[in-house]
Amino acid sequence: MSKKEIFKRYLIFTAGLFFSALGIAFTKQGDLGMSTVSSAPYVMSMQFDSISFGMWSTISNCIFVLLQVIILRKNFKPIQLLQIPFSFLFGYFTDFGVWLISPIPVSNYLMQMLMVLIGIAVLSFGITLAVIADVMYNSGEGLVKAISDVSGFKFGNVKVAFDISVVALAVVLSLLFFGEVHGVREGTIISAILTGFTVKLMTKLLSKPLNSILTR
Repeated sequence: MSKKEIFKRYLIFTAGLFFSALGIAFTKQGDLGMSTVSSAPYVMSMQFDSISFGMWSTISNCIFVLLQVIILRKNFKPIQLLQIPFSFLFGYFTDFGVWLISPIPVSNYLMQMLMVLIGIAVLSFGITLAVIADVMYNSGEGLVKAISDVSGFKFGNVKVAFDISVVALAVVLSLLFFGEVHGVREGTIISAILTGFTVKLMTKLLSKPLNSILTR
């Protein structure tokens, strides 16, 4: 792989992070529940608001990287440490996205649901770019892959268990901090159902044209 292609792949991966963060910002604006992985950082940002939502996302992602190191030990590839600076970049993109989307008026339930659906589409586009770039895992999927490799369980099954665990953590933290659930609603369920399907569809549509650009 040439240096030019590597540069292009990291550029597309970075664009994927931006659109993923923007999608999360749209979902947050809808206020019908966050996407699964963002639910716990969102609850933490509500309780400890001196630290931004984006920074809590960064902290969460760095914890996922640390867990990868603990689980994989000598099998952890040093290149995957790049997940850490990219996690900080993702946190910045998230806060920027929240700022960018915040002026959009959301006055009724229909607009809330529209924000969630736009968020799912934009998030899926970002994930698709990162998948096609194929330079590294994001920290959440990296942790899922590490657990899958060590346990022998299928990646998809571990991913479902991981998502449920993060949502369960968000619920427990909400009840502990506020006595009621925040960050987990119908939007969370819709996001969990639609995101994977949308990513598969977008990957099918975009893989060929983007790979032709990457290898050109």
